[in-house]
Amino acid sequence: MSIALYMDEHIHRAITVGLRLRGVDVLTVQEDGFAGLSDPLVLDRATELHRVLFTQDEDFLIEANHRQQNQIVFPGVIYAHQLLVTIGDCIRELELIALVGEREDFVNSVRYLPL
Repeated sequence: MSIALYMDEHIHRAITVGLRLRGVDVLTVQEDGFAGLSDPLVLDRATELHRVLFTQDEDFLIEANHRQQNQIVFPGVIYAHQLLVTIGDCIRELELIALVGEREDFVNSVRYLPL
């Protein structure tokens, strides 16, 4: 798999479990010891780990936009609205991204689910 994911702390556990059952490389903020930290610090950590951040928190869209405007490199953000995208759709689409995506295609970008 080409894309490793870093899951924001508010992502439903079923998404993480479903992805792992499909062999996707997933690390949660909680497992990494970064739960409760500010969005900029979480995105900095995703950058250090070379993992694309998956979130359902709109505040990360603001942080990603700030970094784009100021040419601050980050590994990419994938966003899905909590009420508009189902858990199953998140799993299927994130698996697809992990299988066929290339890390460099996500750098400094924001992608939205559904694709």
